[in-house]
Amino acid sequence: MRPRPSIRVQMKPISPKFVTFEGIDGCGKSTLIDELASWLDRTRVPYVKTREPGGTSLGEKIRGLLLDPAHRGMNRQTEVLLYTASRAQLVAEIILPALKSGAWVLADRYIDATLAYQGYGRELDPDPLRRLQHWATQALVPDKTVLLDCGIDTAAARMSARNHRPDRIEMEERAFHERVKAGYLDLASLDPGRFIVLDAEKPLPEVIADFRAAFREIVPAP
Repeated sequence: MRPRPSIRVQMKPISPKFVTFEGIDGCGKSTLIDELASWLDRTRVPYVKTREPGGTSLGEKIRGLLLDPAHRGMNRQTEVLLYTASRAQLVAEIILPALKSGAWVLADRYIDATLAYQGYGRELDPDPLRRLQHWATQALVPDKTVLLDCGIDTAAARMSARNHRPDRIEMEERAFHERVKAGYLDLASLDPGRFIVLDAEKPLPEVIADFRAAFREIVPAP
């Protein structure tokens, strides 16, 4: 008998995605980034995890300047420019090359963080902030942005539980963080097609379940 020809199933190519995670500190971004990374591992999809500020050798040095409590007198414009410099380096050195190679990019914060923290939190005019970010990132916009909506007290309690030492931004007054939280929700309402808003006040297993449900059509089944 002739051997039967083998049948090879050709899987549909998975295009690279740029996914960002946003929210106030302590909302659970790292947990969901790890959840998505594990999901991609099971589906054998290449990916890169990164963070802001930082993610590159230069960016990590800028991160140290930005978050050091010793620099609490930093000018608002200086703060914007340092965050933007770190982001520009990250896009050029890590994000764009990864996407061009076919890998997904999972980023802890991106442009929306500047709009929320410096635009709403520092009460700076958002228009020049947007133009600056557009130029610095070579107009790169995330495919999806996961926003974890979490209360100020809940986030603070979570950070306290892990003996976290607050950085320069986390040491800001409560009103600042309230403006940031409200700002994130405003940004999400302006771009509902990109944002996925999750209730991060829920117990962690429920947040993860909500996240999986939201991403079911985006990430292939393992």
